[in-house]
Amino acid sequence: MFDVKKFFQGYGAVATPTSRLAIYSPRFGGAFRSSISLPLTTDSSAKICIALITAMIIYSGLLTLADFRTMLEELRMSRMGWFFFYAFRVLLISNVTVFLWRVLLVLGYRPVRSCTDQQLPYCTVIVPAYNEGKHMLKTLRSVLKSDYPINKLQIIAINDGSADDTLSWIQKACSESAGRIEMINFKKNRGKRAALYEGIVRGRGEIIVTIDSDSIIERHTIRRLVSPFVSDSKVGAVAGSVRVLNRRDGIIPKMLEVSFAYSFDFIRASQSMVNTVFCTPGALSAYRKKVIIKDLKEWVHQTFFGRPATIGEDRAITNIVLRNGYDVRFQSDAVVYTMVPTDYGQLCKMLLRWSRSNVRETWVMIKFIFKKFRKDTSGARINFIVSFINPVMSRVLVFAVAGWMLVQPSVYLSQVLFGAVIASTAPAVFYFLRRRSSEAIWSYAYGLFWLSGLWWVSIWALLTMQNGKWLTRDLPAGKMPISDRLMQLFRLRAA
Repeated sequence: MFDVKKFFQGYGAVATPTSRLAIYSPRFGGAFRSSISLPLTTDSSAKICIALITAMIIYSGLLTLADFRTMLEELRMSRMGWFFFYAFRVLLISNVTVFLWRVLLVLGYRPVRSCTDQQLPYCTVIVPAYNEGKHMLKTLRSVLKSDYPINKLQIIAINDGSADDTLSWIQKACSESAGRIEMINFKKNRGKRAALYEGIVRGRGEIIVTIDSDSIIERHTIRRLVSPFVSDSKVGAVAGSVRVLNRRDGIIPKMLEVSFAYSFDFIRASQSMVNTVFCTPGALSAYRKKVIIKDLKEWVHQTFFGRPATIGEDRAITNIVLRNGYDVRFQSDAVVYTMVPTDYGQLCKMLLRWSRSNVRETWVMIKFIFKKFRKDTSGARINFIVSFINPVMSRVLVFAVAGWMLVQPSVYLSQVLFGAVIASTAPAVFYFLRRRSSEAIWSYAYGLFWLSGLWWVSIWALLTMQNGKWLTRDLPAGKMPISDRLMQLFRLRAA
């Protein structure tokens, strides 16, 4: 009999080693020198509190369920309420149906087997950086430790006019690389697209790999990321699997670790089964150069509402690959560990940037998704329709009936919280089955956190979609203070 639990624990896992520690320990090959040690431990009392709060919400939701049904019936019978009633029902049924469809797809997902050295094509790795500091050195060290054949790997590091000491760390990495790293230095900040464009144009590889400068890859990551291109000529892009590097640095990284696992190992895995991953992440992605090269100028000069599209370069280039009729896949065992925000303000900025670019690229996608851009399009269209409707419609429906809060506040609040817990259960269960870790409970914390502090992000992104500011990594312009430059010299010598 097929063991679903065993499957979720094993699919996409690295073959060696098989212990529980192997699931959590990134193998950087000595590239990442810091005090971080994995597996991570978390505060058990915090987990107990989350479990108790979740249990209380479930208990309250079950107690008020009958009253909620009565409230919905009254809503259905009202003159205007019937529309919201049936819209809510259609949204619920469609989402459950699509979720079950995705479960079936994920059950059939397997990462492509890694290629041998002889099979691997020449590859260019591009690492752009802006105000990233010492993280850039750690990223480049992890690339240098890759098991990809040295004679088939070109590494390009780009300093995008950083106002901090990023350039010095790139120079240090170059000095350690025995000539393997090629450096490009922009005197002024041009933006990530311009940096990637320069790297792609100069790249000699058949496959272009992009890695964010705050990310660390495993030793086998590049080999595994490139392998799908070898096995299938229709593959135009491959998305890597992103995990949280700094997940012990606060509550937000812990919550995002669970959220990322669901977003990549479940959502992108299901999208990969229909050959249409919607977004190849900036942290780790690969592209077949001949598929994107002719559209690069269009991409780098993309505008939206008459303004330069300076954010969402990853989603934009994915749209180009799809529009050109190629497949976009997900490779679950090509793992990258990336830094995420640790405070609310930075998290909101990151999510706003993602949401605004999604609004723009969803509009771009409308122009080709319902055309015959390739043979198999049904799965891509189902995912598009869901992604088009859900972000705003679900929030509108929740707050459209907010008037009931004045009539029956206890019923309304308990059911909204109950709904948040139910929605958080799928990521929690998936994470537990895949990682066998109690960290899964942070999914419930994130669901409640989203409901109380992040629900507005997608709505505000829609209202301010023309805003293309990066929002993060900005530093005051100007020269570094003398004290900072002296500290920089000490750090460089100690690294």
